[in-house]
This record gives sequence, structure tokens and C-alpha cells, in this order.
Amino acid sequence: MRIRSLLAASCLGLMLAFPVISHAVSLLPVDEAAKQSDFFTFRAQLQIALTKRDKAAVLAVVSKTVQNGFGDDNGIDNFKKNWAIDKPNGKLWETLGAVLALGGSFQSDSSFSAPYVASSWPETAGDGFENIAIVGNKVNVRKAPKTDSEVLQTLSYEVVPLDANDHGNDEWVAIKLPDGKKGYVSRSFARSPVDYRASFEKVDGRWQMTSLLAGD
Repeated sequence: MRIRSLLAASCLGLMLAFPVISHAVSLLPVDEAAKQSDFFTFRAQLQIALTKRDKAAVLAVVSKTVQNGFGDDNGIDNFKKNWAIDKPNGKLWETLGAVLALGGSFQSDSSFSAPYVASSWPETAGDGFENIAIVGNKVNVRKAPKTDSEVLQTLSYEVVPLDANDHGNDEWVAIKLPDGKKGYVSRSFARSPVDYRASFEKVDGRWQMTSLLAGD
């Protein structure tokens, strides 16, 4: 019995000294747009319109009943107001551009959701408010939120927990690594599934954007 006790104590000591590292949940990029040539062309034209800040071209593909959120501010008039569509430096151009650049997937033959982080979020990845996806290959995780800080490790297309006690800043996201350490990732390489996302539906033979919203 004494030997068993010693072995148990020894194993416990090793577990405390070397914490068990959980398996990472991967979320590889997905873009199914090319599965339907008409949607692929539609999205490419919309991306060009966003680059040119072409208000008329963008509004032409927005549904009159577009969902802008989870309240009572839906519809194209509220879309124009909320996104300050008349301003060439408004948030719409960059926000929707980023959504489209991150691919997406078909929910049916007549429905497409973007970006892939939202449309393909795995159940094993947990709550979207508590975890975040790394959207890059060999992304540096730094010890402090600055570009010259020590690199703790790199991550590639993985879902990691957010640090509940540190919300980071406009440029950096605070995350928890499998070994329990805190690190910082550039926001340009991190994406939440509850960040802005868009839905597109084919209605009467024509693709339309039926929602652009964030949250849950």
C-alpha cells in the first residue's frame, strides 16, 4: 500500500509540474462559392463594388427586408442609415469586404453564409462569445500586446479560448493557450463567429443580401 501511495503522489506531482494540454480544435478555411458559378460571379461583382465605394451597386443587391440586427431596425432604409451608406469612409465598405474575403458555405442551393468562421463553426469549438478563431497560418502569439514582444508560439487555423479577464484592445486579442498561459494575437488574424456575418439568398433567380449583422 505504501508503494501505491508513493506512486500516486509521484504521478500527481508530475501532473502538476506538466499540466495536461488539451487538443486544439481546428477550423480550416472554407469557401464553397465556386460550386455555383452565378453566385461566384455575383460575389466578385459585389467585391468590386465595395472596392470602388459604389453605393448604387451595393444597394442594388440588398434585400428590401434585409436583417440588420435582432431588434426592430430591419429593412433597407435602416440599412442605409445604420451604415451611413452616403459616406465613402463609412464602416460598411471595410466590414462587408472583410466578411466576403473570408469565404463561406452554402446552407442550401439558394442560400450562402459568410464568413466561414460563422458558417462552419464546429460544435466542439464551444461558445462563440468565449472562443475565437485564428484565421491565418503560423500566426504569432506574443507575450505582450506589441509587435516586438516575445513570441510564445504560433497558431494556424485553430479555435482558442479568449482570456475572460483581459479584453485586449483595438489591435490585439488576449487568448488562453493550452498550457494556461495568456498571449496576444493581432486582431487582423482573429475572428469571432458572432462578429459581422452576411447571408445571401437566391430570390426569383437573383442573388440578394438578406442579412448583415453581428451578435446573437
